[in-house]
Amino acid sequence: MKGSRRGPSDPRARRRAGLGAIAGVLAAATALGVGQLVAGLTGANGSPVVAVGQLQIDFTPPWLKNFAINEFGSDDKLALVSGILVVLGIFAAGIGVAATRRLSYGMAGLLVFAAIGLTAAATRPTASVASLFPTLAATAAAAIALRVLIERIGPPAGARASAAPQTWEDTGTAAAETGELAAPDLPPGIAGPGGVIRPSAGQGGDWLAGTPRHAGPAEPGRRRFVTASVATAGAAAVAGLAGRTLAERSSVSTARSTLKIPKPVPSTVPTLPPGSDFNIAGLASFITPNNNFYRVDTAIVLPEVDPSSWQLRIHGMVSREITITFKELLKRPLIEDYVTLCCVSEPVGGPYIGNALWLGASLAGLLREAGIKAGADQLMCTSVDGFTSGTPVQTVMDGRDALLAVAMNGQPLPIAHGFPARMVVPGLYGYVSATKWVTDINVTTFAGNYAYWAQRGWAQQAPIKTECRIDVPNGEVQIKPGRTAVAGVAWAQHKGIEAVEVRVDQGPWNQARLAAVPGLDTWRQWVWEWDATGGNHVIEARATDKTGYTQTAVQAQPEPNGATGYPSVAVRVG
Repeated sequence: MKGSRRGPSDPRARRRAGLGAIAGVLAAATALGVGQLVAGLTGANGSPVVAVGQLQIDFTPPWLKNFAINEFGSDDKLALVSGILVVLGIFAAGIGVAATRRLSYGMAGLLVFAAIGLTAAATRPTASVASLFPTLAATAAAAIALRVLIERIGPPAGARASAAPQTWEDTGTAAAETGELAAPDLPPGIAGPGGVIRPSAGQGGDWLAGTPRHAGPAEPGRRRFVTASVATAGAAAVAGLAGRTLAERSSVSTARSTLKIPKPVPSTVPTLPPGSDFNIAGLASFITPNNNFYRVDTAIVLPEVDPSSWQLRIHGMVSREITITFKELLKRPLIEDYVTLCCVSEPVGGPYIGNALWLGASLAGLLREAGIKAGADQLMCTSVDGFTSGTPVQTVMDGRDALLAVAMNGQPLPIAHGFPARMVVPGLYGYVSATKWVTDINVTTFAGNYAYWAQRGWAQQAPIKTECRIDVPNGEVQIKPGRTAVAGVAWAQHKGIEAVEVRVDQGPWNQARLAAVPGLDTWRQWVWEWDATGGNHVIEARATDKTGYTQTAVQAQPEPNGATGYPSVAVRVG
């Protein structure tokens, strides 16, 4: 008699596929845990997931980058990693299903993931041999876990059929030893020579081995798979937690909290004039608190840089190469100034801008000591994680307070904002002026030397555009008729804001009242009192800087050098 054929609709085949998917996901979890652990032990820059995520960021087109920033804000990295984990889980389940048919299929899938992880780790700017260890260890752990779990499921039906004995006597012996149905083609209820009875319709067999529900030979197999699955999940969790603990031990939080920041040179301390903050509910405060300051960068895992090991190298087209330690940096005269930073991804009226009191050494002073050679026009600044930005030499040297900053709003720099030292150059979008965790400045030229985002199509030089934003009303809450404050902030770093105008429903422009400011390099609050009438209205605003330039109404996307257009808000009065 011909043996039975098992297809995708066969319940046992579906059960095997389900168990295989579980095995694949558990193998992937083991890989993640072991990868995290080895990264913590070796000091490698993150686990395989982090390496793949960083590689994905490197190849993200500008439009997708802007979408992620606009939709997720500072949680864009979390969204990216979550997406990677979801995709990894789906493919891992597929690998597990393939492994139930033939283990070599699953192992081939793991090799594909290993190749991706190794490529991502090896191509990072700061890659070393240690960068490969987390992926290698993760792959080995996943392979072991997958093999153990698949073996607990047992061989596929085809393998059992091909190895099945050819005589009734042998069939009966095999059935007694394995609990497998020996004569699947016999009519229901009929016993073969081995005494094995095919179950009647509706009886069903065991979920793992296909034996009748009342029989027990498959129970040890099921228990073995469940036990192995629980043990695998536990090992993955322990490894991951251990790796996280090791990473936290290497944190520089303690060094930051105990750091004593010297006082600034008295003559540089800015005076905050009265009336710099209108204190209007919903209006951004003049000083942005550290925990509310926007964060946009390419780092999935924040670099942990110990001040005792930090140093900055200034080289390239200079007369004398300089290397300065953090201790030496703190001994230099420190300048304090209010400076507004803005991300080039800031949409019109967006949130990626903030104002803070920065403390740092004069970057121009350091460059003068190095001696800039004729023809140099770019500072190629590199972060400890390999990110680069290109800053115009002329902007740094024109007298503005371009800083190598060590403190923010009276505290050592937060780790997320560049601890222990970062660049702060007023008047330029952050991607060409505000390198965090900076460790290298190469004095060079713009010709043929493209920094990270310039390589991806963004402008090499990007002065911040004259812009403004409407903070209140925000359009989310209906307002009452009568006197209503329309307020926001405007900025034109190193030029200064001269005026802000507001109009309703494209009517005449109305002059807003401006807050006081300590200098040209900060944003400026503004307010206009509106006699609101019932109905739906659209409010727009525009700013004019001290050079006489008025913000354009022409709408443009952030790439390649900053967004333009009038900010607007739709409100309902009633």
